[in-house]
Amino acid sequence: MTTQPTGYLCLVLHCHLPYVRHPEHEHFLEENWLYEAITDTYIPLLQVMNGLVRDGVDFRLTATLSPPLISMLRDPLLISRYERHLNRLIELASKEVRRTVSQPEFHRLATMYLERFLQSRHAFTQEYERDLVSAFGRLQDLGKLEIITCGATHGYLPLLNVAPSAVRGQLRTAVAHYEETFGRPPHGIWLPECGFYPGLDEVLRDVGLQFFFTESHGLLYADPRPRYGVHAPVFCPAGVAAFARDLDSSKQVWSAEEGYPGDPAYRDYYRDIGWDLDYDYIRPYIHVDGQRINTGIKYFRITGKTDQKQVYDRARALEQAASHAGNFMFNRERQVEWLAPVMDRPPIVVAPYDAELFGHWWFEGPEWLDFLFRKLHYDQQAVKPITPAEYLERHDVNQVCTPCGSSWGYKGYHEVWLNGSNDWIYRHLHTAARRMEELTHAFPRPDGQRRRALTQAGRELLLAQSSDWAFIMKTGTVVEYAVKRTKEHLARFTRLYEQLKAGRIDSAGLKDIEEKDNLFPSLDYRNFS
Repeated sequence: MTTQPTGYLCLVLHCHLPYVRHPEHEHFLEENWLYEAITDTYIPLLQVMNGLVRDGVDFRLTATLSPPLISMLRDPLLISRYERHLNRLIELASKEVRRTVSQPEFHRLATMYLERFLQSRHAFTQEYERDLVSAFGRLQDLGKLEIITCGATHGYLPLLNVAPSAVRGQLRTAVAHYEETFGRPPHGIWLPECGFYPGLDEVLRDVGLQFFFTESHGLLYADPRPRYGVHAPVFCPAGVAAFARDLDSSKQVWSAEEGYPGDPAYRDYYRDIGWDLDYDYIRPYIHVDGQRINTGIKYFRITGKTDQKQVYDRARALEQAASHAGNFMFNRERQVEWLAPVMDRPPIVVAPYDAELFGHWWFEGPEWLDFLFRKLHYDQQAVKPITPAEYLERHDVNQVCTPCGSSWGYKGYHEVWLNGSNDWIYRHLHTAARRMEELTHAFPRPDGQRRRALTQAGRELLLAQSSDWAFIMKTGTVVEYAVKRTKEHLARFTRLYEQLKAGRIDSAGLKDIEEKDNLFPSLDYRNFS
């Protein structure tokens, strides 16, 4: 007989990257975002989950696989380029093993990296047969992982809603893409940037979604105020459930200052041999234009706020990860024990994170998850991991509230995606969205070439709407690239719109951009009606 837990833990990982694919360039720097995430995060997460299944450890995890990420993970060109990238890492790590043979501390780490890269190649090519999406899908079929969807291209819905067809296009396309990928409809969605506005629940209901996640204050300031705060879902007026982030558990993990990842024993992300070693030696393994970049081989630990970093000790770091997993579990036990007496159901603690925190930014993050799930399984009975869909099956009567407009961005609302650095994009996005809706009515039964042009116009609109471009403009990282992508997709959309209206489609030009921007091969342009 299964013991009823005192409360539940819902861990959510948001796996998303902007769609970056440039067949016109043999080497494109921003494509490395995907390659690094595969090696540092996605393969390690799959290895952790499959290890838990192998060892009979019961666990539950919820994860977004955003449509752009799925499209890139299944793109033959990017798959071949990732293998090339990984082979170069193996070559570099092999050289490092030889170079550090007289430096025992560094030699041990170089050997570790070589083994990790070799294991990644074996996992990617042999275990998962170059199809990580299906590997995640198998874990969903086992009932251990719940995969949820996202906006089609991570468009920030509260700012797209000036043209409501833009929101419908994002959501209809995402749901259709999920069904095509996994053979079933999604239960829930990660709203891009957790961006919510009142009334969005009606669109979510209309596309068949059952739940979404919101930032804490989105629920705490709901109307009426929720009786159980963020520790139980609420039903929106349209019947869609809203789960809110628990601040305490989230901050304990993601905060570099107050959370676990900033511990001095953990690996320092910023000290990389791509910047530290002699230029002529490292030159073949950085960008082809000679620009120094991170390679993924890092020999130092965080140490503290000092430039005199100490060498990374892998065993010590893993001991700390196990300790932090135990601390996290202990805190959740105390938390649910405090909450349970004042609730009529077991509380749920929702802890959402960007997936790339685990492995990419916080090197020991996947091992922390492994330790945590094992400890939850073997060492206590109070807290049980759960998915949102499972919780709603067990507790299908909930308070009805309207969450307030919110996001999980800086200051909690829309400022990150609407400010002086990026506000210029929205008049163009809104105009394009209205024009796309116009096209759906103007061409109810298009012929082959017109249909291709309408479909490609939809792709270009979706790609221009990606919240990643506005985010990059605000943070100031690769601003030129984000501006270029926004302008390119809007320009391509506008050309197609004008050609369709004039009845003269440039066949060669259409073929060219179809080959460049090839996501959503089954896109239905009527999603924007």
